[in-house]
Amino acid sequence: MAALLALAASLSWGFGDFLGGVKARVLPSLTVLAASQPFGLAALGIVVAARGTGIPGDEVAWAALAAFFGTVGLFAFYRAMAAGAISVVTPIAAVAAGIPVIWGVAVSGDQISFLQAIGFVAAIGGSVCASLELRAKRTQIAAGVGWAVLAMLAFGAYYVPMHAASTQDWLWPAFLFRCTSVTLVWSVVLARRARPTGLRGHWPALIAIGFLDTGGNALYAAASSSHGLISVVSVLASLYPVVTVLLARLLLGERVQRTQDVGVVVALVGVVLITAGG
Repeated sequence: MAALLALAASLSWGFGDFLGGVKARVLPSLTVLAASQPFGLAALGIVVAARGTGIPGDEVAWAALAAFFGTVGLFAFYRAMAAGAISVVTPIAAVAAGIPVIWGVAVSGDQISFLQAIGFVAAIGGSVCASLELRAKRTQIAAGVGWAVLAMLAFGAYYVPMHAASTQDWLWPAFLFRCTSVTLVWSVVLARRARPTGLRGHWPALIAIGFLDTGGNALYAAASSSHGLISVVSVLASLYPVVTVLLARLLLGERVQRTQDVGVVVALVGVVLITAGG
């Protein structure tokens, strides 16, 4: 059950990130976050109120920490997809799957298998290959790669505290995560006096983004509360880039250089190997 929930989280995140990346090309990334996330918060608030259970005290700090990393990661990811090719920056962010595996080895005593070791090499090597492009007979870093690396680090850091917050219950951690995230985003909006504008015609997609991103967080929390190993649950949830890349190729017709195509495939295969090895 934990594995199925983690895979469902990857599907929800994959669709939500694709929509978020597309909207971040026509709206500021902060605006996409500020306008979309309250819808997910409202949905979770209704479910929490309906269930009527008390808030677990030991989950608040972990959920808040996860929200900080998750919000930073999502903002950076939107900026990366707005600046560069979704097919290129998404696999780089996917290397975040390796961070909870390393954490599981260092803290929980999990073992890295031979397949996972190969997966790490493939994921990192493929990401480097995908991030480089040839322009005017010169090799340079592709647009959006810097933001993608920041997203990778933040997403990787998100998995560990969110898993810790969700060992006993999934609903409250997901709700606390979204409360913290919305507070962080709107604090920045108010501090910058950058009230979201020009949203007419974008609301259907923004509402969908809010529900899909929140759904991914809730499903990941549910997978963690089903007693799944962090090194397995986190990596399965990290397969969302496969969905995002496929959507970018099919719906946007994205095409990148041959070497970058190879890097994208190798990076995604590396993530799959890390998963299979778990």
